[in-house]
Amino acid sequence: MSTTTRQILQINASSRRVQDGQGSYSSRLASELAQALLQRQSGATLSVRELGLNPHPALDEAALGALFTPAEKRSAEQAARVAADNALIDELQASDVIVIATPMINFGVPSQLKNWIDAVARAGSTFRYTATGPEGLVKGKQVYVVIASGGVHRGQSTDGITPYLRTVLGFLGMTAVEFIYAEGLAMGPEAEAAGVASARQQIAALVGEAAALAQ
Repeated sequence: MSTTTRQILQINASSRRVQDGQGSYSSRLASELAQALLQRQSGATLSVRELGLNPHPALDEAALGALFTPAEKRSAEQAARVAADNALIDELQASDVIVIATPMINFGVPSQLKNWIDAVARAGSTFRYTATGPEGLVKGKQVYVVIASGGVHRGQSTDGITPYLRTVLGFLGMTAVEFIYAEGLAMGPEAEAAGVASARQQIAALVGEAAALAQ
């Protein structure tokens, strides 16, 4: 992370609230990471988007109709729908560091995060097709992904999150992606504690690397 980093965006995808240090593990650990990065970077600011508590609408037929209707011909409802997507794209482009917090739901990302991805992945805005193939337009970002899961899936065929997010983020131009895993959270108190401790160790190592790069 360079000394020019100023804006950190934290995206929480869990439907669980965080209250009094309890609730979503992915959101809590992502907050620890974001706060650590914030303290390491003088003048940086942090924005938090709660997709679970304030979900973005799905990419349905009405949304597609709005996107494919020329701006001057859109109804008020269509204009509002496109504007909501535009706000997410602008927020993403304005950020230097993105911290994504997601639980594993049925081996993949929750629908809230998928809806966010469908909103920001737009041809001509965040990627484009060229004569030599697609080109991602969301460049120069450092991305951290915190994954919380009840079982242990890292490096196994049951991990549907890591390859998917690496692919879609890379397609949009975000190739500097680090993954933090909090695993075994539903396998008993000892496994739960070990999973959280391991995630915190991963966070500490990554924050140390970011600090070294900023010097």
